[in-house]
Amino acid sequence: MSHHELNKVLQQKIKEQADTIAALHRIIASLNETVAESHQVIDSLKETIAGLSRTIAELNLRIAELTEQLAMNSKNSSKPPSSDGLKKPSPKSLREPSGKKQGGQPDHPGSHFDITAKQPDEIIFHMPSGCHGCPNRDACLSRANVGETRNVVDAVVTVRLTAHQALVCNCPLDGTQRKGEFPENIKAPVQYGGNLQALTVAMNTVGAVSVNRTHEILSGVFGIPISTGTISNMVSRCADGLTGIVELIRQKMAVSDVGQFDETGTRVDGKNHWVHSASNLLFTHLTIHAKRGKEGMDAGGVLPHFAGIPVHDCWSPYWKYYFLLRALCNAHILRELIAAVERHPDQKWAMEFIELLLEMKAAKEKAMGAGENELGVEQLKEFDKRYDEIVKRGYADNPLTQEDENAEKKRGRKKKGKTLSLLERLDAHKVSVCLFANDFSIPFDNNLSESSLLINPQDLPQSA
Repeated sequence: MSHHELNKVLQQKIKEQADTIAALHRIIASLNETVAESHQVIDSLKETIAGLSRTIAELNLRIAELTEQLAMNSKNSSKPPSSDGLKKPSPKSLREPSGKKQGGQPDHPGSHFDITAKQPDEIIFHMPSGCHGCPNRDACLSRANVGETRNVVDAVVTVRLTAHQALVCNCPLDGTQRKGEFPENIKAPVQYGGNLQALTVAMNTVGAVSVNRTHEILSGVFGIPISTGTISNMVSRCADGLTGIVELIRQKMAVSDVGQFDETGTRVDGKNHWVHSASNLLFTHLTIHAKRGKEGMDAGGVLPHFAGIPVHDCWSPYWKYYFLLRALCNAHILRELIAAVERHPDQKWAMEFIELLLEMKAAKEKAMGAGENELGVEQLKEFDKRYDEIVKRGYADNPLTQEDENAEKKRGRKKKGKTLSLLERLDAHKVSVCLFANDFSIPFDNNLSESSLLINPQDLPQSA
């Protein structure tokens, strides 16, 4: 092969290799584009997965919140009993079981309805059944003694009509005609007496019987054609007559050393309203307002002027009033702790806190029963130490969830859940929670009756 032909073959080979290299470069470029597109798809999938993870976390939190709401009732929250519907929670008691049988204990004196001081209005004699039809029955009856007496107490409803008549007479001294004068309270030809008015007002107010129902009952039982308008007027006149007394109670409450405050829902003309209560051992001041918060509290006229130590729950409007010292209602706190036990049966801190509060309450009652006016310093230090330890364990069981750094930042406060929020309140307001144990003039809760709490630890979900 000549040099020229060899050169031509080489050039052909070089051209083929160059074409091959060019093709390879095109393939590599295409692969690079595919890889780049794959990276974009992967990045997009990562963002989608992160978004789905956040959505799942939010949904799980929402599910937990809704589950908590469904589990709430009047025994483990501040919800009123009327909100329980047909599914009423079983009554429980926080008292420890004594191990004794229910009912009166041996040697207990007992009590009964004593009617020995009242003479019977009617006496009915009962002869032996074999005496019926006997010709000697009357003679035996006259010689019989009373072997046993059983009394039947009944109420007989009667209507008493009193006619006030003004007499007219001619005076023999001056020949004039004179007419008797009616008492000042007898003003109309027909009017209702004080007892009937008192019963009507009591039924409509204390008994919470509607005006229409009051009209139906009084008309049906007494046969008195008393109208609904008359009933409303009676209630209004009674209210007007008590205006001065209500104002006096408000003033007494405003200057009292300790005041217990609460609010509860009611219906007025078919609309939601709120009854605001301010009370102590001597007085109770009630007002009704369309608002539950500070506007309704201000309208009550006690809290804005109150300078003592208030006892209330953790409803936020109460914190808008400044007080040097305040006490929290531990009945409300116990209900929240019970809800925490039910939500997290594997956590022990909530039940331990319930036991601590009840132990502090029992220690105070024991000291007061012994005539003491304070708990011992060492006992208070031990309660204080246990309080902090329980709260610390609660935080360990309920850490605040950390947000993803790449997640979109949301406005507002981060949701903490009811359990963590309760822990933070117990931590921040320790002085207010424990004030009842440090100052014997402060009650354990804002229930004036100091009734026993209707929850039993044995009925609660047991901690793991």
